[in-house]
Amino acid sequence: MNSDTAITYRPIGILRSPYVRRIDAPHQGTVVEGTETGEPALALLELADWLDEQVLQDLRGFERIWLIFGFHLSQGWSKTVKPPRGGPKRGVLATRSPHRPNAIGLSAVELLQIEGRTLHLRGVDLLDETPVLDIKPYVPYADAFPDAKAGWIDELDGKQGTYSAPGPKKTR
Repeated sequence: MNSDTAITYRPIGILRSPYVRRIDAPHQGTVVEGTETGEPALALLELADWLDEQVLQDLRGFERIWLIFGFHLSQGWSKTVKPPRGGPKRGVLATRSPHRPNAIGLSAVELLQIEGRTLHLRGVDLLDETPVLDIKPYVPYADAFPDAKAGWIDELDGKQGTYSAPGPKKTR
């Protein structure tokens, strides 16, 4: 394998979200100031027909899950991007921008319920019809590092406040 090797993935499901346009979705699923409702969004993840329902066995009881997904509306990438909270352009790999060399995203969402082949979720920042590539359970002792440094974001939080988010660019 080398750096030019292509990797192909098949979505395990499609997310149904209230966010149709990029302008409608929050920049992070837990930072919802400026969205239409001001509340974390509810969404459904419908498992693909080619997967047996058994793949969801034992997922009940997890409060959060990681969604690994494709930014299906991404139109290319840039080596530097302007973060929505302001400041100078940053290297794309130091941001959560959808404009990445590989249009892949990661989001920790709340798992409310599993109903057959459908997962009921809260706190998504994904657009409607987003292809989900994989799900992994969120495991607090392995996935949470509350004292970890966050580089330039720590500096921004010091100036603007933790969890600050830009308001909507236009009426949502």
